[in-house]
Amino acid sequence: MNAVEQSLASAEKGAPGMAPAPVTPALPAQAGAEGNGFDRWLLRRLQSHLGSPPVELAVRNGARVGPPGASPVARVTFASRATLLSVIADPAMRFGDAYSNGDVTIEGSLIELLEAVYHAGRATGKRDSLLRRAASTLRRPHFNTLTGSRDNIHHHYDIGNEFYELWLGSTMAYTCAYYPTPEATLDEAQVAKMDHVCRKLLLKPGESVVEAGCGWGMLAMHMARRYGVRVRAFNISHEQIAWARERAAREGLAGRVEYVEDDYRSISGHYDAFVSVGMLEHVGVRNYPTLGGIAQRVLGARGRGLIHSIGRNHPAPLQPWIEKRIFPGAYPPSLAQMARIFEPWDLSILDVENLRLHYAQTLRHWLALFENASDRVRAMFDEKFVRMWRLYLAGSVAAFTTGTLQLFQVVFAPGVSNDIPWTRAHLYTP
Repeated sequence: MNAVEQSLASAEKGAPGMAPAPVTPALPAQAGAEGNGFDRWLLRRLQSHLGSPPVELAVRNGARVGPPGASPVARVTFASRATLLSVIADPAMRFGDAYSNGDVTIEGSLIELLEAVYHAGRATGKRDSLLRRAASTLRRPHFNTLTGSRDNIHHHYDIGNEFYELWLGSTMAYTCAYYPTPEATLDEAQVAKMDHVCRKLLLKPGESVVEAGCGWGMLAMHMARRYGVRVRAFNISHEQIAWARERAAREGLAGRVEYVEDDYRSISGHYDAFVSVGMLEHVGVRNYPTLGGIAQRVLGARGRGLIHSIGRNHPAPLQPWIEKRIFPGAYPPSLAQMARIFEPWDLSILDVENLRLHYAQTLRHWLALFENASDRVRAMFDEKFVRMWRLYLAGSVAAFTTGTLQLFQVVFAPGVSNDIPWTRAHLYTP
């Protein structure tokens, strides 16, 4: 792994709140610029398929092609013609595998490379080849049945709390933070996100809250500690629940926060507020009416709810490599798809906020921390794991900065309830 990849523009050109990243050096000239004619033809085919982004493509010790009429932001080098052919056959899936295996190397900023590819891909109207469409058809989605959800969550979240502690910051919040200013630190922004959620829910001392999908449990503790409410928090990740229970006991909150190791579909009872931050991506669209029915039942005629989720401007599946290798069963919905949660149950949408640039900043901070801890991650797992997660985090930054992904916070209430805010002043008044 070269020095450029190690720095990875991990602070993204000195993004606010982080130490400046090393300046990415200019791409050096590569020997064998002409190379094999067939390899050059293959590289141009891939270049065209990607929408001709400002990226140089090369085969190791062989052919290379530059972007037409532009300076490259990065160079992608394929270890062999076989690697190149594999990526051409199914770029969405096999580029990630080739990079993880070390068969693809990057010179320049990985984030800038992926941003360029995302922008070019949105600009081109070309259809995939028959081979690529066939590869996409053969991919089997991971469904979120009761059993499937447990398997999917275990794949991602139960790989060790120690790993996540290396790069999530002290709050252990694995969801989009909220930056009151661009200069805020990760921990400051995560606490601000929790307050932002609590203000949207208009929480009052003595009220009860149910949380569907609680991660490592810090939002539940924050609600209990800062807002004086009682919380029942559901999660099917055994590792996360164990961590949350131990932390709550250590902080003297065990009597006010109950962590339930169970599926959201098992939620029962009546509560003043319903909240779900970062779980909807794992629910699956076919289960949205079920989730909405649960929210309607537990809130009754009054109460407030909030759902915080990665989303899209229009329906589309999650990037296939991330869905298979990182987040099985995950799906980012459009707002129209999210409406299937509320419409069947006469739940009124009160407020929608899009925080996608806040998520890009959150991911920059995570990536910088991940890079700083990469030697420890490598010792826990291996080099392939390090490269795989680097690509996932960098690709996620690019997805949010280019508008490929969104981050929606939707506030709702029962349709008959008049216990709703008159203005938005409460969101910005401490």
